[in-house]
Amino acid sequence: MTTVAPDPRHATSEPRTTAPGPMPEPVAGIRPHHRVFRVPGVYPVQRDTWLLADVLRAELADHGCGAAGPCRVLELGAGAGALSVVAAGVPCTDVTAVDLSRRALLSTRVNALRHGRRVRTRRGDLTAPVARERFDVVVSNPPYVPAATDELPVHGLARAFDGGRDGRAVLDRVCDEAPDVLTEGGRLLVVHSAFNDPALTVRRLHSRGMSAEVVARHEHPYGPVLTQRRELLCARGLATPEQRTEELVVVRAVRPAGC
Repeated sequence: MTTVAPDPRHATSEPRTTAPGPMPEPVAGIRPHHRVFRVPGVYPVQRDTWLLADVLRAELADHGCGAAGPCRVLELGAGAGALSVVAAGVPCTDVTAVDLSRRALLSTRVNALRHGRRVRTRRGDLTAPVARERFDVVVSNPPYVPAATDELPVHGLARAFDGGRDGRAVLDRVCDEAPDVLTEGGRLLVVHSAFNDPALTVRRLHSRGMSAEVVARHEHPYGPVLTQRRELLCARGLATPEQRTEELVVVRAVRPAGC
């Protein structure tokens, strides 16, 4: 099924299925980079992914094949593989997608095939399947919505957005593990919510020897999940009772030479 569906974290309307035809109009200024297939049980691609895709494509745009070969790109928590397909569409890239879900990896392979792009898939937990490899760019849209408990779901769509009490259960692991699979000068691009404290993300990456900064922001209305969790956000001091919008941020970090 080809879908362009609102995100349970962010959307303001019900998901819809689109027939072949012109690309949909941009949502709040963010335009999908391509159509995305997903099998049932795989989370639909949404605004946060396309925001990150904009940054990713700009990051890769000036890269050419050098003596070391193509730019090696790793997507952690690939889902339907939208970011991998975007990266594979940039000349001289070698792309790997990792996810725990077999359905997600199937969706990734189908999307790569549909767009005529090569993406290698590996099943496993974050960097574990590629621990012996090194990449020039690591990109990730991890689960980051604050939840009632730190117990992460292991089945269903919620595991694609529930990130523990502070929303950082998987995000912190990405910050900790990504530097170990980056080349010298390699870059990490990660998207999450302002509710997760972007300054903490930057500090955590600094503690791993990375230079880091927020390079993109986008604000949009709450979707159904954040609307349902508004009281939880207020109780934890993450939002005010009047607040109805969430800010997305993209953090870019670079592993210095010699680190």
